[in-house]
Amino acid sequence: MTERKGFGWRFDNSYTRLPEPFYAETNPEEAPSPELVVFNQPLAESLGLDAELLESEEGAEIFAGNMIPEGAEPIAQAYAGHQFGHFTMLGDGRAVLLGEQMTPEGKRFDIQLKGSGKTPFSRGGDGRAGIGPMLREFIISEAMHALGIPTTRSLAVAVTGAPVYREETLEGAVLTRVAASHIRVGTFQYAAAREVVEDLRTLADYTIERHYPEVANDPNPHVSLLQKVMERQASLIAKWQLVGFIHGVMNTDNMTISGETIDYGPCAFMDTYDPATVFSSIDRQGRYAYGNQPGIAEWNLSRFAETLLPLFDEDQEKAVHIAQQTLSGYAGKYYGHWLKGMRSKLGLFNEEEDDEKLVKDLLRIMKDNQADYTNTFRALTMGDLNALPMCKTPEFNDWHDRWKARLESQPESEAAVKQLMQENNPSIIPRNHRVEEALDAAIEGDFGVMAELLNALENPYAYSADQEKYVVPSAATTPYRTFCGT
Repeated sequence: MTERKGFGWRFDNSYTRLPEPFYAETNPEEAPSPELVVFNQPLAESLGLDAELLESEEGAEIFAGNMIPEGAEPIAQAYAGHQFGHFTMLGDGRAVLLGEQMTPEGKRFDIQLKGSGKTPFSRGGDGRAGIGPMLREFIISEAMHALGIPTTRSLAVAVTGAPVYREETLEGAVLTRVAASHIRVGTFQYAAAREVVEDLRTLADYTIERHYPEVANDPNPHVSLLQKVMERQASLIAKWQLVGFIHGVMNTDNMTISGETIDYGPCAFMDTYDPATVFSSIDRQGRYAYGNQPGIAEWNLSRFAETLLPLFDEDQEKAVHIAQQTLSGYAGKYYGHWLKGMRSKLGLFNEEEDDEKLVKDLLRIMKDNQADYTNTFRALTMGDLNALPMCKTPEFNDWHDRWKARLESQPESEAAVKQLMQENNPSIIPRNHRVEEALDAAIEGDFGVMAELLNALENPYAYSADQEKYVVPSAATTPYRTFCGT
């Protein structure tokens, strides 16, 4: 495996300066015949990379793991996690962190290969990934970015030329993922489980320096770290709820300290509004249903707080009290973000006492009428009530009259209201049937369908004519199911 110079790589790998138990040095497994099938040129350029050079055959060698860029220090990261409520020691079982790319603006981003083969944490797995799940993460993560939701990004997908064996034989592929970091709640759980307080402190201080340097000189910076992570997650989950995104597997190893959405396995966007909606084939109890996501985030944050107790105070009782006091603010912060977002979706500039009831009444009517979540707000934005089957119900008409009266009580013009709504109600989301359509075509070698979908998803608030065909919900009558891909 050779090192390749050039391409614009500027690595500064701070994570490898942490104590050795936090990672294991490892190289990607060699791919027999790599080929680059999807490449994110704008992202590459923003990272300071030579996009034209990376689209060459040598670029495919890098993205498949055959060539290690100059300055990279490949590692697999160690972490733990509560998976569906059960604690397990884990680690990067099918991912290799090449290193941290420094952009021309001085920002730091992890460059990770996902699906690149076995690591010391593979636990009997093959470490490989099929092309479908890797393309799926590319589509959904880039759509989330366009929606304005903090997320890991996708730089490239390369096929390897090696088969992957699951329920059926799949074409192997590697996704190149970009993140502010891959530090997770599970990373702290791993550190806490080892019961080496100084290593835990080192990790916490490193995380503060990397993500929240503004709290480094606070009286208790580790309490401030919890506060910051809580605030980021409250904002993030509210954004998920506002667009109908369902993560599907909110284990603690899938919650980042940076506040980015990570690990697009069995995720999907809700069509028909129902808080009980679950898409994941493995979530049989509905633990991670759409309506449960805010509460699960709070549960995960509680597990994060538990890891930090030794750093809060030497007195265990005092440390627990500090954690509880801090976490008590989560519900209010989440709800504040969510209600503010819902006001914007309804064109409300100011706050009035009855707004909460107005919002909840609409959601109840939507649920009762099995209304499409995205298209309901799209129709309200466009003033096209004929697009809503529930518009003929007396209950909706009563709600609509109340909403119109509420809009008239504020000084902003109709044009300003429409603009606010359009900025907060996407015209297009990655509809599940459209994503599957793109994946099916790509697996057969036709990437044009995916390219067209990605192009439409680039500006979800544009309300442009070329997005119209992606607005129509699926006509399927059977429930949609998603799978992890492992």
